[in-house]
Amino acid sequence: MTITPTARCRELLLAGRRADAELVVAGLIAEQFAMAVTRASIGVDWTSLNSVNGTVETADGGRYFFKFHQEEGEEETVREYYRAEILQKAGLPVDVPMRVSREPGHQVLLYAFRHDRRLADVCLEIDRDADDTGILEIAALQADLDRRVGKSYLATLHNSNAAQSTPEAIHQLFHHRLLTPSEPSRLGGRVARFYAGQVVRIPGAELRWEEFTALRWRINGVNYRHTIGALFEESLIRLDPASLGTVGGLVAHGDAHNANVWVEEHDETRRLVLFDPAFAGEHVPALLADVKATFHNIYAHPLWLYHPSEAEALFGVEVSIANGWVVIEHDWAPTPLRRAFLESKIETVWTPLVAALRDRGLLPDDWERIVRCALFCCPTLVTNLRAGESQGPIPGRSSALSALSFAIAAMAGSEPEGGGTDPFTRFFAAISPRSR
Repeated sequence: MTITPTARCRELLLAGRRADAELVVAGLIAEQFAMAVTRASIGVDWTSLNSVNGTVETADGGRYFFKFHQEEGEEETVREYYRAEILQKAGLPVDVPMRVSREPGHQVLLYAFRHDRRLADVCLEIDRDADDTGILEIAALQADLDRRVGKSYLATLHNSNAAQSTPEAIHQLFHHRLLTPSEPSRLGGRVARFYAGQVVRIPGAELRWEEFTALRWRINGVNYRHTIGALFEESLIRLDPASLGTVGGLVAHGDAHNANVWVEEHDETRRLVLFDPAFAGEHVPALLADVKATFHNIYAHPLWLYHPSEAEALFGVEVSIANGWVVIEHDWAPTPLRRAFLESKIETVWTPLVAALRDRGLLPDDWERIVRCALFCCPTLVTNLRAGESQGPIPGRSSALSALSFAIAAMAGSEPEGGGTDPFTRFFAAISPRSR
């Protein structure tokens, strides 16, 4: 199979051949948009694990910002990318690109160049400084965006079906990462590429992946129901695109983590603006719509997912293996900024959405398991959590940070036994219709 330009670009970047990758980008944009590109510069971006962005300059003096998202197997599983117009129609603040190529393997957005910062970078500074300065303003901006998102979810929520759900691009972030297109009935994809047949190193132990995934988890004294292996297998079933057609569909960005949000400044006022709607859709399964934004803007911080070297000095982690259990004690917790984000998500996005699904008869009995499986897939499939495995801008994590990373994923995916609590059980208790 001929390699596509977007796949070739990411392949070159992973090989450290940035200059060659920039030539591919220049050629892609010149071909797709009939532009005389004189230079393409790819940015160094800590959030770009599956995407590429930067600037291009043209012979007529133009300067543009470009971005594309590239996934393995996308040509077989995605019909089209980048539908900013449906977000705009739904009343969401979105940066509409000047030029769009939607063809998988050649997909790219070209925006007017802007000097605004991304919300992810602003939030990272606040987390690193451990300073309350700026929290109130940023939390208020996020809350305003959440209100608009939550309102649009309710306004566009509708009965859906398998035929509408299956082609939605958002499944590329979840179910399609779990499998190889030629073998859709068994785990493959990134599970195979990142983990299968490999060795997992945690403090004091080296385990084959098959051994590691069979272990139960005891985290901060709380026993969890599921193994890592069971969570991957369950996710393959519960996140099936066709079955999610019955939980209601809505218009959503689908990947609104804060690296896809501008902090737009105009006339001394600021607001948040979405961009890079690679996975936007009209029939996005309602229970998936805000999962990426919730996990990656809140639970992926501070530092442990994207900056494991820094997190090494921030958290204490003690690990042992005993009688089929991983026993781990840690002191990770979201920062005040991320807790403020979570309160907003609970109040204005998740609680009204779950209630609306219940009221319309669209909330399945296993809705929490569906959302938990999707949350579990966020960290485990976005980057390799095994110790020493770097990916793009993310350096390899230590054995202790690897153990912590898998523990947070396990907490996201699995309920505690015996009434134990953690940050995820408190989230589900807050948004559950049973709690009201």
